[in-house]
Order: sequence, then structure tokens, then C-alpha cells
Amino acid sequence: MTNDTLYHGFAQILKERRDDHSLGFQLKKGTQEFVENLLAILFPHFCKEMFYTKEEIESRLVLLERDLKRLLIPLLKNTSLNLEDIVKQFMQTLPDLHDKLWLDAEAITNGDPAAESVDEVILAYPGFSAIAIYRIAHEFYIMQVPIFSRLVTEYAHQITGIDIHPGAQIGTSFAIDHGTGIVIGESAIIGKEVKMYQGVTLGALSVDKKLAKSKRHPTIEDGVVIYAQAIILGGETIVGHHSVIGGNVWLTTSVPPFSSVYQESKVTVRPKEITGAPIDFSI
Repeated sequence: MTNDTLYHGFAQILKERRDDHSLGFQLKKGTQEFVENLLAILFPHFCKEMFYTKEEIESRLVLLERDLKRLLIPLLKNTSLNLEDIVKQFMQTLPDLHDKLWLDAEAITNGDPAAESVDEVILAYPGFSAIAIYRIAHEFYIMQVPIFSRLVTEYAHQITGIDIHPGAQIGTSFAIDHGTGIVIGESAIIGKEVKMYQGVTLGALSVDKKLAKSKRHPTIEDGVVIYAQAIILGGETIVGHHSVIGGNVWLTTSVPPFSSVYQESKVTVRPKEITGAPIDFSI
């Protein structure tokens, strides 16, 4: 088979698959730009250029609405959803969304001794960026816009290493410290004033496809702190309010409010004066 023959047949296969699965030109890149532009409107910290007047901000909101319509047209073409209604509903959520994100930023600032200001948190903390993008995506998830909410949160996953499914329900004043490796599943429910450290997983006990529409992920009540690398699994697992979950805990059962859950471990320190020469762990 010559290359010309190969290319002809392969090109035909690619064309047919493109026709069947086309979702618009540069949808992924366009979604990322939409998120960046929205964050730049909500917070000057994300701006590439400053908006100095109320009129400039209003004009940016109009442009954002236009861009959102362009992105959603191919996603809604085979659904019963109304494009104008979806866009209008989302734009009307922005004042409330903005208020929630300020509470998140303040919670991170108040909970981290290393944070010197809310501005520092918004500018430099990946945990805040992940929460902000999740809250944007969650609005589209509620409206059942296909694919788009996942594209939004996967952008956050890409730039922060924090994976929050847009379907998760997360209360206000949510604080993520460090954050890399956090995974929060679709049906997880998180209350108010929860704080979470890096490597935490709120996951499912089973990945059986038949459970797709069920409550598969845990519920975390108000005021809970979850330390690094803790794994909490199962849709019936409830962590009672104001509990503390220690690092490296593996938890698949509910715990009552005000609990302290920790994994016991033993670390032995042998001073050189007792042990003599350092132990050689080389393999």
C-alpha cells in the first residue's frame, strides 16, 4: 500500500468521525479563554489589562456574554436547552458567585499563617484558583449543559493539580491549602467552613458504571479539617461537623461530630551517640 492510498482511506475515516463528533472550533481553548476572561472581570488580580471605569467593566461583561453564546451553540444544538436562557441564567449568578469567592479567599487567608493578605491568596494560591473555577463550572452543571462544566474544571485540574468534579456541592468559606493532588468526586457534599490540605481524596467505594446516578462520594459537614493524604470513601460516609481528620487516614465509615480521627504510627529517632555510625540504607 502506497502512502497516497493510506492517506486517502485514513482521511475519509477521520472526516467521518470529525463530522459525527464535531463540537465547535477550538472549544477547549475557547473555554479556557472564557474562564480567564471571567476571572479577570471578577478580580483585577487576573487581569492582563486593567479596567478603570464601570463602563469598561460593563462592556467586558457584554463581550463575555457574547463569547459564552458562541461556545455553547454547538453543545446545545442537539438538546432541548435554550441558549438565551442558559446564558442569561449564568450571567445573573455572577454577583452571588463573586460574593462566595470572596468568602473563600478570606477563609484561606484566615486559616493560613503564611498568607499575608487576601490579595496574596487570590494572586498566588492555586487552591483559590481551583475553587473559583469549580464554582463557575458548578453553575453549568446545575443547568445540565453537556461537557462544558467538565471542560471548565479540567482547566483548573491542568493548571493547579486539583481535581474537583463540577457536580460536587461545596459550601461557602471553603479553604484549600497547598492543594496539589486533591480529588473531590461528583456526588461529594461539603459544608461550610471546611479546610482541606494536599492529597485528600473524597472518592467512591466502587466505580461500577451502574452506580453513576447514585450518591457515591462522602458528605463532609461544616467546620471539618482534613489533613494531607487522607482518603475518605463512600456515599454513605458522613464526617460529622467540626471533626478533624488526620493525615494518611483511610476512612470508609461515618464519624460523629467533633471527632478526631488519626492513624497511629511510630517514628523512632536514634541519636548518633547511641547507635554509632549512621545506618547505611543504600541498596
